Amino acid sequence: MPNATRTIAILTGGGDVPGLNPAIRAITIRALREGYRVIGIRRGWAGLVDYDRANGTDNSESVQELSEAIVNRAGRTGGTFLHTSRTRPSHLPRQRVPPHLTGYDAPVNDITKDVLRNLEHIGVDVLIPIGGDDTLSYGKRLHDEGVHVVAIPKTMDNDVYGTDYCIGFSTCVTRTIELTHRLRTSAGSHERFLVIEVFGRYAGFTALLPAMVYDHNRNPSKYSVALVSEGASLKSHAGMSFESDETDMFGHRKLGGIGDKIAAALKEFSPKYNNGRRIDVVNQRLGYLVRSGDPDALDSIVPMAFGNLALDLILKKQYGRLVSIHRGFYDSVPITSVTSEKKVVDVRKYYSTERLRPIYDFDGAPLFIMTSD
Repeated sequence: MPNATRTIAILTGGGDVPGLNPAIRAITIRALREGYRVIGIRRGWAGLVDYDRANGTDNSESVQELSEAIVNRAGRTGGTFLHTSRTRPSHLPRQRVPPHLTGYDAPVNDITKDVLRNLEHIGVDVLIPIGGDDTLSYGKRLHDEGVHVVAIPKTMDNDVYGTDYCIGFSTCVTRTIELTHRLRTSAGSHERFLVIEVFGRYAGFTALLPAMVYDHNRNPSKYSVALVSEGASLKSHAGMSFESDETDMFGHRKLGGIGDKIAAALKEFSPKYNNGRRIDVVNQRLGYLVRSGDPDALDSIVPMAFGNLALDLILKKQYGRLVSIHRGFYDSVPITSVTSEKKVVDVRKYYSTERLRPIYDFDGAPLFIMTSD
């Protein structure tokens, strides 16, 4: 049994998804029973940015001691009780640098040296970041700096390279299918097109998988459904659609608006194919509805497995790893996989542009059809 003073720190960064609290619970309960101390870093990387090493400082907004009682209360709920942010310590705007840190006067600053000092001051032996490629890319940076890191993939977009599945994806698909079925009643009642825009950034998995629910457009209600990922683009328009020019610390602009463009195009061209009569459109962004609330069954089971896999790696002292699923089997890969390639839908391989449907070739395919290869 390891020395009880050894400390594991957990943080959740990026967007929230159902399944984060079950992962934190799985890690904490087993780690405590293995003799570790477990703490939570609050608000993602922001907790390690704002931590103050001065004697007597109240750092309760940055670090939280975890116990079975705390994680059991939250373990069946959605979101993350540790809270989250999109803070990037290697690209911190001057106005975001905490007042107690000096020497960072550039418009954008890399404060990693103070993050490392904070980890040492807290007494962290192993760090478990749970997040998407942005959060985990900084986890990889800390691994390069010598920190013992074991990472867990989390994003409803399912776009972390190196794993076929990320926490949050199944609930996103479940919610999307459920809400699409609900919206069909309005589209059918009014004989309209239904355009649904979903989160998914540049990858497209959140739109492809729910589309496997077949929509028979020859039904008596005379309606049809178009499900589109926010990162999609029209051939007639240059680039993707953004809500504004503002970017976060990772350089991302907020996507949104492709559904509006598709809805307008359908209205414009529908008379040509409908005896001169225009067809109206029900246009709906699902937004945060698909990433809120409690986890579905898969996002209750996989986080528990990922948490235990992370502890297995820690007990074996196998650091610098990302827990993963590949073709239905739990595994782990080097954390360098996170920054090695982009994981996006291969449209030619998985989508029929003639039928406007996914390609239903299931023989020998994994559960979610696409692998990270």
